[in-house]
This record gives sequence, structure tokens and C-alpha cells, in this order.
Amino acid sequence: MLVSDFDQTLSFNDSGIVLSELMGIQGFHERIAGLAASHLVQQGGELAYLLLHDPEYRRVRREHLSEVGKRVRLKNNIRARSSMLGNLSGHRFWFYVVSAAPREVIQSALEGIVPEDHIFGTRFRYHGETGEIESIARVPAGYGKVAVVDELRATKSVGHDRVVYVGDGSSDVHVMPHVNRLDGLTIAVSENKYTTQIARRTILSDDALSVLVPVLEEIVGWNATQVRALFEVHGFMLREWDKVRTDSITICPATNSAPAGGLS
Repeated sequence: MLVSDFDQTLSFNDSGIVLSELMGIQGFHERIAGLAASHLVQQGGELAYLLLHDPEYRRVRREHLSEVGKRVRLKNNIRARSSMLGNLSGHRFWFYVVSAAPREVIQSALEGIVPEDHIFGTRFRYHGETGEIESIARVPAGYGKVAVVDELRATKSVGHDRVVYVGDGSSDVHVMPHVNRLDGLTIAVSENKYTTQIARRTILSDDALSVLVPVLEEIVGWNATQVRALFEVHGFMLREWDKVRTDSITICPATNSAPAGGLS
């Protein structure tokens, strides 16, 4: 079972930024940073909070969220990835999207690519007459993502070690350790310091197909030659594939230290 985040994992854009541009609202980053610093909402649930409580975002209606989905720029070959996951050397994968982004945004963006019942985003309750967001039914953020992933795994009777989770940022810091602890595979698709320290693999690419590489290696057990052959059969070529381990180090001048060259 392969579970993926949405914002900046399957897309290049944060849906909150696209929504703010659509509605002509300024200061999105500052508002999100303020909410994150206050720890008032779970990581990833900031946009849902704004939509429910911020006066400017209270103007948002369901049709605005659907329009955002049409404007979000998706990563390449998401459809091809879904197709290739259908049958990999006898391994059948189910592909789900679990994200704190509004469900309407994700459904609109992935229409015709991922079935709606495979998409789990933030669900709102709307006023029957005005269309205004009245309340939040569920936010898959923080431990909420863990709950959704566990429910999906139990429904499909998938072993813990056959769960793959793909994410990009701080909203994934709860679900990734959970999947790791149960011997699943976690893949970071950004250089975000929180996820790269937790994820078992990190893949940096603009192409959604890239996450199949660690899946094929870790789950299916293929070597590099077999991985390249599969991509070629489907009309793709791994032009650049560099395996690099990066240590991020900051060195500062020491205070009250001994002089270089020996002890004083």
C-alpha cells in the first residue's frame, strides 16, 4: 500500500498559497508561521484553521477550493505511476492520498487520475444556504494521518511492513516514525530537515515516478538493472540516478577553547 501526501509531494505548489492568490489575500506565510509557533493546531492543519476562523478566509466556498485544484501545478507522471503500481512483478499496490489539504482541492487536482474514494483530505461541513464553512469534520494532520493510514492498512489487510509512506515536510513527522517503527518504508521527497532525518529514503526529483525506485529496491527486491529495465518498458529512462548521502554540518568558533596545536 503506497500512501502519499499531496502539497509539494504530488504537487509543486502549496494549496494554501494558490488559494490565497485566488482570493486576493495577503500574508499567508505570516499567518501560517504564527499558528505554527503557537502550537494551536497540529502541523499541517493551519490552512483548515484559517478557513474556519480567519475573517478573510471565511469568504472561501467549495467552488473556490475546486478551482484551486485546477490551478495547482502537479508533478510529472502521476498517472503513469498509478498505472505502473498496478502490477509490479506479482506485487499489487493500492495508491492513496492522505493530506491535510482540503479534500475538494485534491479531488479537483487529481480528477481522472486517483479515484475519489482513495483521497483523504480535510473534510468541511458547509452551510446549506450560504455555502459557508461551518465546521471541520476531519483533518488528516499530525496524528490524524497516523489514524487514516492505520485504518486503510486494516481495511486492506496489508502487513505493517508492506506500507509505504511518501511525504515532504513537517506535517509528516508523526506518521513517518509510526510507519518506520512497524518496518514499513518511508520516503522523503524534499530536503526538509525534519523528514530527511526520519525517512528511510530520500528521493529528490520533479517526477512522481521517482518514488518507485526505492519501492522497487526495498519492497520488490530489484537491483538497479531491473529497475532501469522496468522504466524502459514503460517508455521512460533513468537519465541521472545518483546515490548520495549528505551530512549537513554547521561549524562555529568555539569559546574558551584551547589554542590550536595543543593544550595550554
